[in-house]
Amino acid sequence: MTRYFADLRAPEAAGLSPDAVAVLPVGSIEQHGPHLPLSTDLLVAETLARDAVDAFGDACDLWLLPALAYTKSNEHAWSPGTMWLSATTLLAVLDDLARCLATTPVRRLVFLNGHGGNSALLQVASRDIRLAHGLRTFVMHPSLPADHGGTSPAAELGMGIHAGIDETSLLLHLRPDLVRLDLGVRSVPEQLASFDRVRFGGAVSFGWLSDDFGTDGTIGDPTGATAERGTRLYEAMVVAAGQSLAEIARFDPRSTR
Repeated sequence: MTRYFADLRAPEAAGLSPDAVAVLPVGSIEQHGPHLPLSTDLLVAETLARDAVDAFGDACDLWLLPALAYTKSNEHAWSPGTMWLSATTLLAVLDDLARCLATTPVRRLVFLNGHGGNSALLQVASRDIRLAHGLRTFVMHPSLPADHGGTSPAAELGMGIHAGIDETSLLLHLRPDLVRLDLGVRSVPEQLASFDRVRFGGAVSFGWLSDDFGTDGTIGDPTGATAERGTRLYEAMVVAAGQSLAEIARFDPRSTR
């Protein structure tokens, strides 16, 4: 049985279970330094969502929605190739998609977000959709970004948030044909390391653009990236995604089940 929502016929979509979970991969098309493709975030989110649905779809009643490629990437607007929507437009798009999903019996919608710049907006959209359309909404990431409180290798001083060692390693695993590792250079904004509170993932957040730091658009150190590291990272992501989706499938804030 297909687990791809777009492959269903209309009567099949109308017959889905209220316990079903729709998974929407949310990526971006944006600069990722000189060494990674514009599609990096989309590739990671779409591939992980597909593999998680393939692996856990029957157990958790998961349904994969077509990925959303164009999102809120205006921190990279300075770079040719970046394609971005305004916050107003993206919120409207997400609301429209949720409104359409709500015409089916499905009552759980997951945003699997591959681009950290979308995170705050997706949280706003999730609550608005919950109120407007009655869907239970969730935001998850392939891994928690360093600027959201996640970890980054020590060599990147906690600032490996964009096109650094982990993201480059993932692409070497998923699509090595699109990576030019020879063009990757260490671009860590070390001047920020003296700040304890105003920092990526710190107690005080700050508005930033990716050309604020005097780098080539990379914020991290891709030079040590390997496909082997990417394989380990990706396999862990699939396992974690399965665990998250299993909890989402049974989540009810009013119940202890």
